Amino acid sequence: MPDRSDILWFKTEFQPRILPLLAGTPLTVDMIAAIACQETGHIWPVLRRKGMATDRILALCVGDTLDADKGRRAFPKTKAELLSRPGGDRMFAIAHQGLVDMAAQVPGYSAVAARPDKFCHGYGMFQCDLQFFLTDPDYFLERRYAQFEQTLGKCLEELGRALRKLGFERRESLDDHELAAVGIAYNTGGYKPAKGLRQGHFNGTSFYGELLFDFIRLARTAALPEDPAPLVDPPPGVAILPPPTPVAADGAEFLVSTVDSMLRLRSAPAISTPPQANVVANLPGGHRVRAVTGKPVKGFLEVETELLGALLHGFASLKFLAPAPAVPRRVALARGARAAAAAAPFVPPPAALASRPGNPTRRRDPANARSLDEPKQPGRSGQSAEALRAELGAIVDWLAVDNPAFARYQPRAGLTFCNIYSHDYCHLAGVYLPRVWWTSPSLVAMSHGASLSPLIGDTVVEMRANDLFRWLRDYGQAFGWRQTGTLTKLQQAANQGGIGLIVARRREDGRSGHIVAVVPETETAAARRDAAGEVPAPLQSQAGARNFARGTGKANWWNGEEFAESAFWIHA
Repeated sequence: MPDRSDILWFKTEFQPRILPLLAGTPLTVDMIAAIACQETGHIWPVLRRKGMATDRILALCVGDTLDADKGRRAFPKTKAELLSRPGGDRMFAIAHQGLVDMAAQVPGYSAVAARPDKFCHGYGMFQCDLQFFLTDPDYFLERRYAQFEQTLGKCLEELGRALRKLGFERRESLDDHELAAVGIAYNTGGYKPAKGLRQGHFNGTSFYGELLFDFIRLARTAALPEDPAPLVDPPPGVAILPPPTPVAADGAEFLVSTVDSMLRLRSAPAISTPPQANVVANLPGGHRVRAVTGKPVKGFLEVETELLGALLHGFASLKFLAPAPAVPRRVALARGARAAAAAAPFVPPPAALASRPGNPTRRRDPANARSLDEPKQPGRSGQSAEALRAELGAIVDWLAVDNPAFARYQPRAGLTFCNIYSHDYCHLAGVYLPRVWWTSPSLVAMSHGASLSPLIGDTVVEMRANDLFRWLRDYGQAFGWRQTGTLTKLQQAANQGGIGLIVARRREDGRSGHIVAVVPETETAAARRDAAGEVPAPLQSQAGARNFARGTGKANWWNGEEFAESAFWIHA
């Protein structure tokens, strides 16, 4: 599979030749690199690592040897069908020899190349299919596919059709998901929003759309020296996630003006029944928001804001908004300078109880305050989104929260263990979500320089779901967590191999809140999407009154009237 260094080679070789051809389109070099990775990434990286000349690499980018007996439906289904067409004998000779030449360099093709009737159906770095021999035979017979501008030209013709099919041809830019949707239409001839990226060829673990999206994200970490990369190349075991989306609204600024409670930001300009059902977020007093249109609707104002990394968009009651005082630029600059000069805030160290030598914490034992430390438990160390997805899937399967033999997660005597299961999922994935946390006196002592050991009931206490809600709000960002504003982004982060959580705080503090992991989709388990492709119910994994390894759960459960507030969190 191509890696970041392969994409950097691709951009070094071809970016100056690509950019002029993309003028007037919303397509990007990153997308073109991603298609090259997806279509022939099993060939050209192997050849370039051998030091082969670029012209020779382009000539050997041929593939797809599947005939009708393996499911091919387009022309030519067989050698005989190809030979029946004018110039078919010449084309077969080129197609078979191309396979033989490529197989001599790329492992795995020698057996099929040894069969005299086998030939390639895909040509060029972007794989123009041989079905187009019927309309443009010279492209294949003259081996134009071995010239970069020619193979890219064919690719751009198909991408242009895909843009028009999706109604994107007049757009100035597309986000990564929209680019992947164009790629799916390029691959399949169409795109169904309700299926998300789970479309196109399925390789046994991932769909074409998912892999193309992975490569687009990877391409954004690789840039030429004169072009800073928009995304950071992460270490192994960490997902590529984009930075928070900035507030785009440029209307008047307002302050949340509440005294007794936070302000409910709603998805529509109306109080729902029940009142919590359409709540997007709860905004604290004094929080700044920006108007979108500036026109009140039924006593509400459409606003955007940022909260703990999440871009939030919704409707806020005008009764609880006050005009924000203007801050003169010189004052803002002075404040920024003072903030930069101030000492970094105190961040407590992670708290965890030590393992017990010879007495590991296991799934089959009743829940306790320690983290799992069973032999051979799975982890997360992959260097691609596909590998990270597989590893997170293996963690879910290994934890087997719905297995009655694993007493750690089974509800009993009115107790449920969503907090412990979410901790275990994060712990195995290498992400800190506390099972125990420092007491208030311990935090005060450490902020004054004291060095403390975690002692249950003394310096640390167990963390329930309500506690985790507050911990994520107060300390989460210091440990790599940030909120996200939509369930679509939450599921997307999980599908990239990141960690996703939904957490809701109970209105009655003595009652249990709830926390679930949002996990990568699989061939057989998926999030629920609406007709526009948005996710109203992500794929979740939970312990609780009902344990399940993968499911979409009760719709909008986090906005139940029993909960005071909820949030969506992601971690790379």
